[in-house]
Formats: sequence, structure tokens, C-alpha cells
Amino acid sequence: MNFFFEKTILIFLIIGIFGCGESTTNNTAPQTTNTPEAAVEKTTKKKKKIMFFGDSLTAGYGLDDPSQSYLGGIQKKLDDLEMDYQVINAGNSGETSSGGKERIDWVLEQSSQGLDVFILELGANDGLRGIKPDVTIKNLQTIFTQVKVKFPKAKLMLLGMLAPPNMGEDFTKKFAAIFPKLAKENNAAFVPFLLDGVGGIPELNQKDGIHPTQKGHEILAENVWKVLQGIL
Repeated sequence: MNFFFEKTILIFLIIGIFGCGESTTNNTAPQTTNTPEAAVEKTTKKKKKIMFFGDSLTAGYGLDDPSQSYLGGIQKKLDDLEMDYQVINAGNSGETSSGGKERIDWVLEQSSQGLDVFILELGANDGLRGIKPDVTIKNLQTIFTQVKVKFPKAKLMLLGMLAPPNMGEDFTKKFAAIFPKLAKENNAAFVPFLLDGVGGIPELNQKDGIHPTQKGHEILAENVWKVLQGIL
């Protein structure tokens, strides 16, 4: 592993510690990227739904407007192509896989109009905190299972994470193996590393050196879109 790659992973996986402590409530309402929820209920009932379920990256931490996040970029691509999809932001800053497992039932219950695509973006905070990979994969599998039970026709997608090298070689290998294994076993579309091309690059991150800027999120949107467009 070269120095730049190690630096990239280390900076990326500090997410959740600086200003992003895990929420003490499980009732974080999913939000659309650009329209008040009440208005969405009235005007987009026929749109297909894409839910992003994740941590501070998905929540758009530190941005002036949630529409500046990579989710906003995905919505813009969909709109530009006149694809009848609505992006739903179910991100919660600082969340671990355990927090996501506790929150998923409530979030799915809010999806009264159904769900067509479910995208899971969790694990960075588990890697940082040294949570056993066996625990992380079990939690993430529980989330996918609950989605499949509630919305069996929904397509699944997983955004991969990496653990910091200072956690030790054995841990980082086991952690990295979680995501391709999980994607394969759930027949989920897979992005190996969400922050590819952004982590560790100062001009693409906010002053904390951790969370992407709007420009950084544009690159994240491209990373996701390369895979997502193939399943829509």
C-alpha cells in the first residue's frame, strides 16, 4: 500500500469523529434533496424512489445546502435525462452500522409510497472505531434483509468503505472484505470505494480535511452514477 493511498484511507475514515458524533435518536426522517416533503407527497406520487441510507457523507455534512451533496448530483443527472426517479436522503451523521440497524425499520416505515432502489452507505465509522468486522457485516446484512422483507422488488446497491491502515493489516483486510462479500450475497450493485479520487485531496475537502466540498461531492456523484445508471 503506497503512502498516498494510506493517507487517503486514513483521512477518509476519520469521518464521524469531528462534529459528527453518532445521533442519540433513531428517528431521523428521510429527506428529498430539493423539495419540501409535503410538496413531494402532492407532486411526485408517481415517481420511483431511490433511497440513500448512510452517515455524514450521505447527510451532506458541512454543506450550505443538501442539494450540493452527491445525492443532489444524482438527482440532477436523473432530471437531466428525464428519468422518473426521486432521490430520498436518509443519511444520519456519525452513524455506525449498529445505529443503522436500529434505525432502518423506522425509516422504511416512512416510505409509504414504496421503494424501488435502496443504496447502503455505512461502515466508515465502524472501521474507525475498530468494531469487529464480523459485527459490521452482520449489522449491514440485517439492514439489507429488512429492506428485502419490506420491499422485495427493490434493487439493492452498496457503497464500499475502507478501514485506516493504523488499525493493523489483519483488521483492514477483514474489513475491506466485508463489502464485496455483502454485495455478492445480496445481488447488490457495488461501488468499491465511494471516496475514490476525493479522500486526502485538500482542495476537494472542507477545512476539517475530512468531509468533501461541493466539488468533492460532484466526484462522489460520478463514482456512484457509473454503477447506478446500469441498474435503473
